[in-house]
Amino acid sequence: MDLNSIQRVYFIGIGGIGMSAIARFFNEKGVHVSGYDRSSTVLTQKLEAEGMQIHYTDDVNKVDKDANLVVYTPAIPATQTELQWYRDNGYEVVKRSDVLQEITRSMFAITVAGTHGKTTVSTMIAHLLTDSGYGCNAFLGGISVNYNKNFWSSEKQVAVIEADEYDRSFLKLSPDVAVLTAMDADHLDIYGTPEAMEDAFIQYTHNIKPNGTLIARFGLHRNKELNATNKLLYSLQNDVANAYAANIRMDNGGYEFDVMQQDWMIDNVSLHIGGMHNVENAVAAITVAHLLGIDAGKIKAAMANFQGIKRRFEYVVKNEKVVYIDDYAHHPEELRALISSAKALFPGRRCTVVFQPHLFTRTRDLADGFAESLSLADEVILLPIYPARELPIEGVSSEMIAAKMTVPVTIVPKDEVVKFLGDDDSPLLITAGAGDIDQLKEPIASYLKMK
Repeated sequence: MDLNSIQRVYFIGIGGIGMSAIARFFNEKGVHVSGYDRSSTVLTQKLEAEGMQIHYTDDVNKVDKDANLVVYTPAIPATQTELQWYRDNGYEVVKRSDVLQEITRSMFAITVAGTHGKTTVSTMIAHLLTDSGYGCNAFLGGISVNYNKNFWSSEKQVAVIEADEYDRSFLKLSPDVAVLTAMDADHLDIYGTPEAMEDAFIQYTHNIKPNGTLIARFGLHRNKELNATNKLLYSLQNDVANAYAANIRMDNGGYEFDVMQQDWMIDNVSLHIGGMHNVENAVAAITVAHLLGIDAGKIKAAMANFQGIKRRFEYVVKNEKVVYIDDYAHHPEELRALISSAKALFPGRRCTVVFQPHLFTRTRDLADGFAESLSLADEVILLPIYPARELPIEGVSSEMIAAKMTVPVTIVPKDEVVKFLGDDDSPLLITAGAGDIDQLKEPIASYLKMK
């Protein structure tokens, strides 16, 4: 695949967060970009405003029949009419991961993989490289608050790519620098067993280019099987790791800390987003920036300017009376980190979590973990399961989680959540989930601002 020879590209599922980043990549190169998605969203509307042609009905009469390349997301069913038509008529049809594979071959590639943390770490790295003047092309799985987008370009032939483990697509990438944040069980509908998923992450490290570097979280299971010519381990605070944080201080919903390594340190780093796990994410990103030779002063200044990612420990409302945080957390370990960090930052406030489970299979496989993590809150409001690409599974519902919890829990429809919010004087409220729970942000914020 010669990306430079493509003049017209068509995307099936163009509104996906990963697909839209690649669509923007081609669009900025002057390629004619068009595509299909199921429904109009804020993101697809922005793509249209940037000049891309998008329609919202599965209709072969609306496809680009002059396309040189057709890109589809694995979330699209094989029976989708447009996808079948392109295949039946001999077009070059590839997955999103095939395009990213070619980008990692043609650029110096920094890829970030892991069950959780990859969006934040990849966005932090891309911001550090951009803000410092080093430069990069960023392909992200979230919307950066600093840049209000999930892709930006640079003349520098360096790419920062979020490496998605779903559908094993990240195994096509060949990075120069690979980051690995976590290997917890997820997507068992794809992998079958936790061991098979771990095998895939280990294979990811085997795909690093010769003389490349692996930057992995300290303490990962099967760490000794991770493969790279050069290997660095990072940690939140464990000084056995190659890089870690020390002297962590909480500061107005954020943190100050020092980053330590055997032969270097950066003191008084400021991070203005919440979540102790984000301090660890910052250590990983700073380790990458230091590896690339970026000046310590520029790293500190860039991190102080980092405003976070939408729906990653995002402060929707934060004042003396109310703290309302919205987060994409959809795995038990993500919820554990989110809730514990929020309670540590805002002690004494009654913590209410509104959670929308994502996928029937994930709920079935991880119900015990969800119940344990959610029980860290003082009260929980559960929404029905968001099915995404799945059909219902008999006996699997939000009640599976609720029945195992040890704190008060209520299951309510999404459109009735505001009615169930308590009348606490100084609440700490969290909404979490990977479905459409973000549609509650504005109505909840309006309600809280009236308190």
